[in-house]
Amino acid sequence: MTNAFLFDLVVKNGTVVTAADQVDCDIGIKDGVIVCLGKNLPHDDNCQIIDAEGGYITPGGVDSHVHIGQSASGARSADNWTTGTRGAISGGTTTVIAFAVQAKGKQVMPAVEAYYELAKDQTHTDYSFHAIISDPTPDVVKNEIPKMIEFGVTSVKIYMTYPLLKLNDRQVLDILCAARRTGVTTMVHAENADIIDWMTENLIERGMVEPWHHGTSRPPLVETEATNRAICLSEVVDAPMLIVHVSSKEATAHIRKAQTRGLPIYSETCPHYALLTAEKMQAPGFEGAKCVCAPPLRSDPQEREVIWDGLANGTFTVFSSDHAPTNYYDAQGKQLGLKDPVKNPRGHFKHIPNGLPGVCTRTPLLWSEGVLKGRISPQKFVELNSTNAAKLYGLYPKKGTIAPGSDADLVIWRPKKTRKALTIKQTELHHGADYTPYEGMEIQDWPKLVLLRGRIAYDGESNTVLNKAGDGRYLKRGFSTLPGPRGQSAAWINGFNPHA
Repeated sequence: MTNAFLFDLVVKNGTVVTAADQVDCDIGIKDGVIVCLGKNLPHDDNCQIIDAEGGYITPGGVDSHVHIGQSASGARSADNWTTGTRGAISGGTTTVIAFAVQAKGKQVMPAVEAYYELAKDQTHTDYSFHAIISDPTPDVVKNEIPKMIEFGVTSVKIYMTYPLLKLNDRQVLDILCAARRTGVTTMVHAENADIIDWMTENLIERGMVEPWHHGTSRPPLVETEATNRAICLSEVVDAPMLIVHVSSKEATAHIRKAQTRGLPIYSETCPHYALLTAEKMQAPGFEGAKCVCAPPLRSDPQEREVIWDGLANGTFTVFSSDHAPTNYYDAQGKQLGLKDPVKNPRGHFKHIPNGLPGVCTRTPLLWSEGVLKGRISPQKFVELNSTNAAKLYGLYPKKGTIAPGSDADLVIWRPKKTRKALTIKQTELHHGADYTPYEGMEIQDWPKLVLLRGRIAYDGESNTVLNKAGDGRYLKRGFSTLPGPRGQSAAWINGFNPHA
């Protein structure tokens, strides 16, 4: 039979899911790109065939918040670019966006270029970067952001906490103005630094330093106040903003209220806030250090239900891992919290590196706990796991969907008749960390096959990563295609338009 398209690969007998649709059809692929969707696509003897056996096929995951190969304040990352992206591909994530960090007093582009060299030829997934801005000098705001854009970095992250990274409100406004002018997306870590510092000092004075007091030092109000303040700053200059790793119901409520007022406020949450509680930090001995992250896990189980509600109703735009791993059994990892084991045998929360590993498990957890338990639809899964991140960060439609012209990044799931529960075990994960916070959790499915640009990169039947380090490509990104500034409809504060 003559094949006008000369497909390299046809994926047959699957249910293709996008953020908008669900249809039973074949996928025709040529040179790593989706060429055609249709019924009974023709193929010749040279065409590879994958039989999805009636399973769902979703776009490859886009994890837009990962920390890979970053060591700071004496803590050593558990992952380099090879191990981190190996873990990602094994869990159905085919694109990651990590962070190049500007040090105070330094320029941004040298950090971006150095991070590029660190990742080059080392990855199992496609990849890109955000830039963390810690020192928004006039030169950075006026000259360096345009250089970033030329390099394909079209998003910045700013912090309202951490001494080496935090910006004051005026600096936040400077960044937001520059981002609005250039089209860059701004991500904000929203926690009140002064409350955290005050609480920490008082807890230490009282000897309340065990791992779970990390959560005591950062009550929900810390996140709630900073989230509301960030939204107010965004409104002053009519600048879009994504608030990262939202954990509390009060912060979620502020975001939802802003969205209903028509403000361009986007938000992100993570698997650990949807599935874990602060009880994890009270594990025996020093084990609670494994689940120290910021914002902390919350103690009220209702917080998790609010997170799931926000995922279902659109309050949360993206679902990211915030993969920030340090090894537990490492003197430069979580063991930093045991600097004085005689005085503090259960550790000292102030010295425990923040962060959890999660890049392997993000997509399977959202699929199993979200779709297969009826909390969200398959279409909403695709929106949260792939499409919205691709749109927000200038990768759509190359990434984040299944459509002609898109990269053939695919996750094939098992059909119901062959699906079986499995238990998450650290020994079976492909990341570089020496633990997972989801150890022992039972889930209903794991990716059967993962394709990166039309090639099988992971086989879930044998739990084998098949592609090699270096198969991933750097992605130069465009601008967000989600709604931006309100422009003429903006109700300027006291009638003042800072962009006039």
